[in-house]
Amino acid sequence: MPELVLGPLVRCAEATSVAVWVETDVHTHVTVRAGDVEASAPTFAVHGHHYALVVVDGLPVGEPTPYELSLDDTVVWPLTDSPYPAPVLPTINPETPLRMAFGSCRTSVPHDEEGNSTHGIDALRAYGLRMAGVARSTDDPEEGEIRWPDLVLFLGDQVYADETSPQMREFIASRRSLEEPPGTELKDYEEYAHLYRLAWSDPATRWLLSTLPSAMIFDDHDVRDDWNTSLSWLRDMQATSWWHERIVSGLTSYWVYQHLGNLGREERDVDPVWQHVVGHEGPDELDLTPVLDELSERVQGDPTAYRYSYSRTFGTQARLVVVDSRAARVLQPERRSIVDDSELAWLDERLRGDVDHLLIGTSLPFFLASGLHHLEAFNEALASGRWGRRAGRVGERLRRAVDMEHWAAFQEGFRRVSDMVIEVAAGQRGEAPGTVTFLSGDVHHSYVAEAFSTRAREREGAPALRSRLLQAVCSPIRNPLPRGVRVGTAFLSRRVAAPIGRTASLAIGVPPAPLRWGYVEGPWFDNNLATLEVQGRGLRMWWARGEVVDGHHDLPSLVEVADITVDPPATAPSPVRREVAAS
Repeated sequence: MPELVLGPLVRCAEATSVAVWVETDVHTHVTVRAGDVEASAPTFAVHGHHYALVVVDGLPVGEPTPYELSLDDTVVWPLTDSPYPAPVLPTINPETPLRMAFGSCRTSVPHDEEGNSTHGIDALRAYGLRMAGVARSTDDPEEGEIRWPDLVLFLGDQVYADETSPQMREFIASRRSLEEPPGTELKDYEEYAHLYRLAWSDPATRWLLSTLPSAMIFDDHDVRDDWNTSLSWLRDMQATSWWHERIVSGLTSYWVYQHLGNLGREERDVDPVWQHVVGHEGPDELDLTPVLDELSERVQGDPTAYRYSYSRTFGTQARLVVVDSRAARVLQPERRSIVDDSELAWLDERLRGDVDHLLIGTSLPFFLASGLHHLEAFNEALASGRWGRRAGRVGERLRRAVDMEHWAAFQEGFRRVSDMVIEVAAGQRGEAPGTVTFLSGDVHHSYVAEAFSTRAREREGAPALRSRLLQAVCSPIRNPLPRGVRVGTAFLSRRVAAPIGRTASLAIGVPPAPLRWGYVEGPWFDNNLATLEVQGRGLRMWWARGEVVDGHHDLPSLVEVADITVDPPATAPSPVRREVAAS
């Protein structure tokens, strides 16, 4: 009898359809029944593993429908002895105010006292326990039901291929010597498959992902720390005996476990890999391995060979544009950009107004702390040889040593996207949204920043910005910074650090930034998961963490960390209004 290995995961939800992803142990037929609607699909194979994406269409708009999943006519989900509520397929109603959770950086270690002491409480799991009604929250309403998110957006580092847990190292050691390169890091597809199993198989997390639609994008640790930081970094990796297999396995597994479920109906219809799946005929299982591995190899030499960025529209209230800021980089020292020309052209088409909110998901914060932004811009100029070849080598070493590889360290891409965003906010690309909001992770602390016109633009009489420009960061879900590092991060977040960085960038000839910005809340360092809610042309955002009560490490409560209201631009008396103090 076929068995469910991983999932189901509820992925892209639209007005009347929901995509359901599974991994099984053998070739089988997967069927999903939700009310009077039924859909099915055969599995396809990748490196000896078996997967299916079942698209269930004809569901009621904006309503959650309980479902069950069968393998060859045997019901395998929900589990018969599950303590959690019946899973549902929730469709999106574009007329209902969008509510979306988001966050990044989640390590997979046990949810016991030891795991919580080293990595903190998993905020995603605490969220799932509260959604299921198994655990409580400090801000539960006295009456009525809580309205949970329409979807969750994972902004990178869903898995750590380079910083493995004891459980992952045990699996690696069962296959090969840990003395064999790459040691305790992941080597091939089989190890990636096991890592995803560790990340998504905890019962509470598994239930959450089976009932809450999810969207995802990778960041560096999905492949390796500092992935595509610079050309010298890439050449060092290519000189190893293991990098080629790692990057091909990383991208192939990413397509299977994360990217496929990001695609909506229109994107699936034109996706060349998915067309191999739906175009397959006959009783034998399709082996997609050669197609995906060949694509992953091509992407290394030509990032335009495939696009991992995607977008989604929620009626007139919001457009979500999720940006690949890792695989599409230009790394030539004489011309660096965090996204290449093809990706910039794709963004240029989608960064438009005529919605209440333009939401831009990018794993790396667009607006870093001002001091850090200017230091990264200085470092890029230094590494590019602005002060000579010897200083350039020093700059390159610093770039890699302290992770100077955010948007600020790729000034061309930063400035071109800034120009697009300014035009959106000024109403030059359709009606200006209430907010243009970047949603990010990566930096292992959370904050909210707001950007404004520069004084130079104002003096030149440039069109006024009619949208509020925001940066909201939620990081980590579970992987806190060491306390010593928090001190340096907090310093760089303060205004005192900004003149230092700006002086350095001016000294090396970096032009003034197209916008000025600063923190309005934060930073805070909890493991947490954030939620964003559209409120007309304004927003509300709040962050929540898990907290152990009475020693019950397996049943953490959900505790609010911060609650922030962003007023519409026409009525904004101050940058944000803070409801609850952050820890």
